[in-house]
Formats: sequence, structure tokens, C-alpha cells
Amino acid sequence: MTPVIAVTGASGAIGGRVARRLAEKGMATRLVGRDPGRLPELVGAVKAPGAAFGDGGAMRAALDGAEGMLMVSAHESPGRVQEHITAVDAAVAAGVRRIVYVSFLGAAPDAAFTFARDHWHTEQYIRGTGLAYTFLRDSLYLSGLAAMAGPDGVIRGPAGDGRVSGVAHDDIADVATAVLMEEGHDGLAYDVTGPVALTLADVAAELSRVTGREITYLPETREEAFASRAGYGAEEWEVTGWVSSYEAIAAGEMATVADTVPRLTGHPAQSFAAYLAAHPRAYRHLMP
Repeated sequence: MTPVIAVTGASGAIGGRVARRLAEKGMATRLVGRDPGRLPELVGAVKAPGAAFGDGGAMRAALDGAEGMLMVSAHESPGRVQEHITAVDAAVAAGVRRIVYVSFLGAAPDAAFTFARDHWHTEQYIRGTGLAYTFLRDSLYLSGLAAMAGPDGVIRGPAGDGRVSGVAHDDIADVATAVLMEEGHDGLAYDVTGPVALTLADVAAELSRVTGREITYLPETREEAFASRAGYGAEEWEVTGWVSSYEAIAAGEMATVADTVPRLTGHPAQSFAAYLAAHPRAYRHLMP
């Protein structure tokens, strides 16, 4: 019998891509999400009953029969680590033997980027379960780099002259698919990055090139960054996450360039320029 792979977040940007790739390769999958109605229709895929990470009983039922699990991290929230713990416990109870967890570059208990700390705590918990595991520590998404520029054409943040090795969703999905389908990845953590690390001035220059308007990078202090985001009405923990992502760039925590994408997929990692050429919607908010 073909082992079943559970794919969480299967209606999302990463989980959906991985689910489609596994289906194309003839793998048996169990698609997991909050709303089964949003899950894709794929050959060889079974849609699990709706389940959120924080609902242990529902997650256990959703994962029943799966041997492996792609665990796409939950949306940022103050309780995200506990949600992850509940989902991992459900996986253990359901008999899952292996977890491939989508983590973050530079995950550490004292990471400048506060959300990266969540990933470290989740990794540590998974390590303690006795399950086989692989961690995919992704850099910032290339789509996120494009979104850093506001409609006024300015990227604002306390990133200094630091660099970020942004990565495409497609490359992450290709790596995850390879890891899920192959042996030899247990107990490893892979940095998943783009081919180069860019300053935010470089990001602005690329956006200027494709939009035909001047896009600029304005370095801020931490205080200025909080002030410029005060009008969004977001909670303090969320604003802190936004601001600290720039601070992590300044600290060099996102500058790592790894060969994981070409080594595991056989193709080069997508550059920011290539991403923008293929995804004009990513910078639509900057167009007249």
C-alpha cells in the first residue's frame, strides 16, 4: 500500500502547491484544512474533515491513516506555538511517523524576528516527540519583498544595509515535495533561500525597473517604524513582528544563501527579477 502523506494548509500558497505536485507524481495524499470546501480536487487525494491546528480532536481525525505530514506553520498569532503543539500531539496520536515542518530562516530562541522564535520553539517540540522530522527554514517570500513597497512607492523599515535572500513559493514547494518523497532527509534542517541576498535598495531598484516609476527605500529607526505603522490598527504583537522582520535583515539573520533549491530540485532558485517577470500581480499596487 502506498504511504499516505497528509498536507496541511492544502488550500494555501505552499500546501496547495505541494498537494498538486504530489498528485502529479501519483502519491496518495490526505488534504487538511479548516474548510474542506476550499481544498483542491486532486487525483489520489482525500479531503479530510475540517480541522484547525488548535483543535486536537479534529486534527487527529483529519490525520488518521497518514504516515507522513507536511506541517505548514499556522498564521501568526500570540498562541501560534500552542496551536503547533496541539497539531503535533494530534499527529503522534494519529500514528503519523514523520513531519516535514515549514519553519523560518534563522529560527532561534533569541532571533531578532519575533515570529522566527515561534518556529524555533515548534522545532524543539517536534524534536522531543521521537518522530522523524525535517525542517525547511524558508527565507522571506519574494512576494513579500514586492509587498514591502507602499502605494506611495516607498519601502520603509529599520533594515539598514542588511540583505535578504528571498525565495519563491514554487521553490519551497519543490523542495518540500522532494523531501516528502525521498529518503535521507530525516533529522535535518534545510535553509531554503533564493539565489542571492538583496538589500532593500536592490529590491526598490528592481521594482522601479518593472513598474517604470521610482521606488525608494527609506531606512527608519525602530521608533520611526512603529510610528509609521501606527495607523494600521494592528495589535502590538503584530506590529512588533513586522518591525522586527526588518531588524532581522539589518542583523544579517536573513542574508544566508543556501544551495538547497538547486541541490534538492535540480533547478536553480528563482531570482527576484525572474519572479517579478512571471508575477506582475505582485506589484500591481505600485502601478498607475
